[in-house]
Amino acid sequence: MGPVLAVDGLKAYYQTRFFGTLREVRAVDDITLEVRRDEIYGLAGESSSGKSTLIKTIARAIRPPLNVVAGSVRFDFGGQGAHDIYALPAGELAATRWRHLSYIMQGSMNVLNPVRRIRHSFVDFAYRHMALPMPAFLRRVEEHLAHLSLQPAVLDSYPHELSGGMRQRVTIALATVCRPEFIIADEPTTALDVVVQKGVLGMIRRLQREMGSSVLFVTHDMAVHANLTDRLGIMYAGRLVEEAPTRDLFRRPLHPYTAHLIRSLPRIGDDAPRHGLEGKPPSLAAPPPGCRFHPRCPLAMEVCRQEVPAMRELAPGHRVACHAAEQGMLP
Repeated sequence: MGPVLAVDGLKAYYQTRFFGTLREVRAVDDITLEVRRDEIYGLAGESSSGKSTLIKTIARAIRPPLNVVAGSVRFDFGGQGAHDIYALPAGELAATRWRHLSYIMQGSMNVLNPVRRIRHSFVDFAYRHMALPMPAFLRRVEEHLAHLSLQPAVLDSYPHELSGGMRQRVTIALATVCRPEFIIADEPTTALDVVVQKGVLGMIRRLQREMGSSVLFVTHDMAVHANLTDRLGIMYAGRLVEEAPTRDLFRRPLHPYTAHLIRSLPRIGDDAPRHGLEGKPPSLAAPPPGCRFHPRCPLAMEVCRQEVPAMRELAPGHRVACHAAEQGMLP
């Protein structure tokens, strides 16, 4: 059985036209990756690396000026054969969302209506997908909330009456009540304190194991990836630069940018100063030629300034796009 998600050569650009001139911001530029069944695949990278744009494009949750200009996004739900999500008619897409493909958005208030009770959010998103009479549907929702340590009274609350941690758990419950096969989580622990964050991450891992779902988990926090994800992809300036099993990537990063991200993590007993990466990410409206990381890379060579490095598998399951890594140079 193949992967549940296959992204091939995906390019998604913000496109505007002024006075007859087309301007593009290449936020997602030639991304190829797969998410396997029953795994948590992580995406990491600094702000403006293209992570959120990529997952919006994967979920077909985009609108102009963001457009897909090349590539495909194919899902295979239930092993019934892969289908390009951009080829689905509107009716099939609506039936797929929340039933097979759900989304935990960054910030619970991006999902919950502030002037409606929590009960109505579950009815709006999940009722039509579960084919149950309303009393049976609400009992199912209450059972699911209890499984996430939430009382049934939550359903009668307005979002502002709940704490940030409770709202985030409600959002996770909303995304998982239909037991979807694929869940996209966009920085679901943002703005939560570390204690609540630990509980939310544990909840996501437990639900994923119980349902056998696949999760695409996005955060810039490398420590979260180390504790949660099975495989990890690193993005820089709109491109995927490294991908490996999470444990392998932390033990032996091959790309200089990945090595910098890992070295930036604090370690118990290590009081050595941490140094930031010099320079800044390039403009995606006018990215540099060759490798986009070369202006900041300590291993940059002439070839890096001229040729875009191909993503190659240099170890089992470990892909990297780096000319220096191909020549055996370690960061």
